[in-house]
Amino acid sequence: MPERSIVRKRPPIRIGAVSYLNARPLFFCLPRLAPRAEIVVDVPSRLAEGLASGDLDVALVSSIQHFRTPGSTIVSDACVACHGPVRSLKLYGRVAPDRVRTLALDDGSRTSAALTRILLKERFGLEPQIERLPIGASAADTRADAVMLIGDRGMRAPEGRFQFVWDLGEEWFRWTGLPFVCAMWVARPRVDLDGLERALAAARDEGQRRLAEIARLAAPDVGIPAEECLAYLRDNLVFRLGERERRGLLLFSEHAVRHGLASTGGRLVFYDPGHPAGSD
Repeated sequence: MPERSIVRKRPPIRIGAVSYLNARPLFFCLPRLAPRAEIVVDVPSRLAEGLASGDLDVALVSSIQHFRTPGSTIVSDACVACHGPVRSLKLYGRVAPDRVRTLALDDGSRTSAALTRILLKERFGLEPQIERLPIGASAADTRADAVMLIGDRGMRAPEGRFQFVWDLGEEWFRWTGLPFVCAMWVARPRVDLDGLERALAAARDEGQRRLAEIARLAAPDVGIPAEECLAYLRDNLVFRLGERERRGLLLFSEHAVRHGLASTGGRLVFYDPGHPAGSD
C-alpha cells in the first residue's frame, strides 16, 4: 500500500492590533486581506509583551519597542504618526511644568511615557518620580503633579483644574521640527511573515479611503461625535512612514538611548522577506 504524504498546514500568523481609534485605519480591512491571520486587539503595552514572549509574530506597538527589542524589524511603512497636534497624547499638569516632581504615566503606552520623560528632562531638567496609572484609571485616581493620558481617553479632557495641558505631538514638533511616530508594525525575531507586509500596506491604503465609515462605527466606543472622530483621523494623523517620519523616529530613539529608556538607537531595521527577522 503506497504511503500517504503528510501535508503540514502552515500555522496562522499571529497579529496584534491596537484598540485605539488612531490605529483602526491600519487594520479595519486586514481580516479580509490577511484571512489566515489571527488578530488580537489590545493596548500597545500588552501587545509589546505578547511580541516579546513570542505569543505574537507581529504587532502594531509603541515605536520605542523596536529600540528595546534586539532582532526585531519594522514590517511596513504603515504607521501612526503626527506632524504637530495629535490630540490623543496629553499631559495634564496640576502645577507649572518646571515644578513637576511626580508624574503618573498611562500604562497603555511605552512610547508616550518615554516622550513625556524626555521632554521634561530636556526642556526643564526634571526627572520626576514615576507612578504607574493603570489601564482604566483616570486622572482623578492619582494626586501626581502631572498625568499623561493616551488613546481614546486622552481625547476627553478629565475633570479638575490644570495649570497646563500639553499635546505631546505638538510639543515634540515645536521642539524638533519633525514628525512624531507613535506606533508601527514590528515583527519578533526569526519569523517568516509569508507576504504579510504587503497586506499591511494594502490595509492601510484601503483604510484611509474608508475613514468616514471607520469614524462612524467607532464614535459610540470612543464617546465623541463621528464628525470629530473623522476630523481626528483625517487632520491629525499620518499613516505612512516617510522620510521625515523616519528622521523624527531616529531622533526620538537617540534621545531615548541617552536617557536610558531604550537599548539601541540611530538605526531602523526593516524586514527582509529573504532574510526573516533576526536570522542574519
